[in-house]
Amino acid sequence: MITGFREFIMRGNVIDLAVAVVIGAAFTAVVTAIVEGLINPLIGLLFKADSLDSLSFTIGEATFRYGAVLGAIISFLAVAAVVYFVFVMPMNHFKERAEARRKAGQPDPEEPETELTVLAQIRDLLAQQPAAGGSGRHTEQ
Repeated sequence: MITGFREFIMRGNVIDLAVAVVIGAAFTAVVTAIVEGLINPLIGLLFKADSLDSLSFTIGEATFRYGAVLGAIISFLAVAAVVYFVFVMPMNHFKERAEARRKAGQPDPEEPETELTVLAQIRDLLAQQPAAGGSGRHTEQ
């Protein structure tokens, strides 16, 4: 029982998942700080964010708080924009530059040989050989 548990814990994917959760938590703190410290004040310049929560309408006895939904959508878009423009876009740019540098120092890779190209090469080599006398095989063109 202990051996099975140890094997389960030592699997690479369990460790990778644990690392991802820890990094994700730290990453969430960074994104939240950027959104709350920079993006929300910019949104607050456009309109009062507090007033969104009070936006609602009532039908009968049901109250629909569409302002809270709008606030959640704006918050989601702000977080998505921060993640994309601050993290994803620069990382893609750095990856492209590193890939371009790597490719610049290497010759273009040759296409891998297929069975057809190997067979064609064998055929061409056989065609170049002089016909062996007495082999019983002779091809005419």
